[in-house]
Amino acid sequence: MDADKVFKALGDPTRRRLLDLLYEENGQTLGQLCENLDMARQSATQHLGILEEANLVSTVRRGREKLHFINPVPLHEVYGRWVRKFERQRLDLLHDLKQELEGE
Repeated sequence: MDADKVFKALGDPTRRRLLDLLYEENGQTLGQLCENLDMARQSATQHLGILEEANLVSTVRRGREKLHFINPVPLHEVYGRWVRKFERQRLDLLHDLKQELEGE
C-alpha cells in the first residue's frame, strides 16, 4: 500500500463521494457516477484516476463500458495502521472507567 496516495485520494470530498457512491452500488459506469455528481465527465475521470492510482478503485471492461468497483483493502490497511491503535486505547479507558464507577 502506498499510504501517501491513499491519504491524498481520501483528502478530497469529491473522491470520498465517489467512494460512497460505489459503496452504495458497486460496478457503476462513469455515466452512472456522473448522474450523482455536479461536475463534467472529464473532472470525474480525473478523480477516478487518482482513486485508481491509490488502488481504492479498480475497473473492468464490459463491452464498451468500463465498470468501477471499490477496493476496500487499502481502507482496511489504513484502519489497521492508523485507526485501530487509537481506538483500542480509548476503549480500554472506557472499560476502566466503567469498572471504577461500578465499583469492581
